[in-house]
Amino acid sequence: MLNLFQHLRTQTLPILRRQCSWTLKQVQGDDVASEWVIGVIGGSGLYDIDGLEDAEWVPVASPWGEPSDQLRIGRIAGTKFVFLPRHGRGHRIGPSGINARANIDILKRAGCTDVISLSAIGSLREELPPGKFVVVDQFVDRTVGRERSFFGNGMVAHVSVAEPVCPRMSAMLADAARKAGGDVHEGGTYLVMEGPQFSTRAESLLYRQWGCDVIGMTAMPEARLAREAELPYAIMGMVTDYDCWRDGEAHVEVDTVIAQLMANGDIAKRLVVELARSLPPGREASPIDTALDVALMTAPDKRDPQLMARLDAITARALGKR
Repeated sequence: MLNLFQHLRTQTLPILRRQCSWTLKQVQGDDVASEWVIGVIGGSGLYDIDGLEDAEWVPVASPWGEPSDQLRIGRIAGTKFVFLPRHGRGHRIGPSGINARANIDILKRAGCTDVISLSAIGSLREELPPGKFVVVDQFVDRTVGRERSFFGNGMVAHVSVAEPVCPRMSAMLADAARKAGGDVHEGGTYLVMEGPQFSTRAESLLYRQWGCDVIGMTAMPEARLAREAELPYAIMGMVTDYDCWRDGEAHVEVDTVIAQLMANGDIAKRLVVELARSLPPGREASPIDTALDVALMTAPDKRDPQLMARLDAITARALGKR
């Protein structure tokens, strides 16, 4: 073990430091340093967004497989927005079938600088009733069997997800939701379950004991992968139900979720427009923009060429192959 750390300290880390010595202009690119490009991942009930000018559906291929859908690209208030329906138009993909790696990869390829997620969630707290908008800031990941990383044998990387969302974008998202008429709560822990079934009552009560505030099926591994792709990520959860923990409350059913989504939908769509209007004219760098600088571990001569080819968009900045 000591020899391994000596190797990392004397050989691998100096190489990585040389590779990751960038100026701010190089980090963001000539055309990204002052321009926002916002990726929007729409959850259940959100299969398009209003207000996009010159919008078109654009197919984008990914080496990670088939994404959920084409990208809807246009501008709102002069800012480029790139929309992706997480479940595909018509809601044809279940939570376990979402190819989150391909989805994040094509948003990266489309030039997104930041990503926001608009998602339906259940509430585990009395004070977060249906209709509430929750800006989530933490996750407990209980998913199983999903591909959780772009990296692996042949190119190892360990990014930090201690703080899994972007505080800057989260704050702007909260402000935009309020301007759109939403009742907003900032902060909360999202329990990500595998699904597709809803919780048992025992599970719902257990998650409350763990300190979780809301529950859903799709935010992981999406948030993890956004961090690996150096994309600041924020999530606005739209509460549709009380799950099944609450005495005297009907247990969650699909019709309940859909009815609340319809009530929340107009606010969610206005939220995107308000966000576009409130963005600062120039995008300042985020620490998340360079998350891979201290994460890449594998020495250059030990990297798997096939995996590196798939990582071309994800590692372009970090490895200087713009």
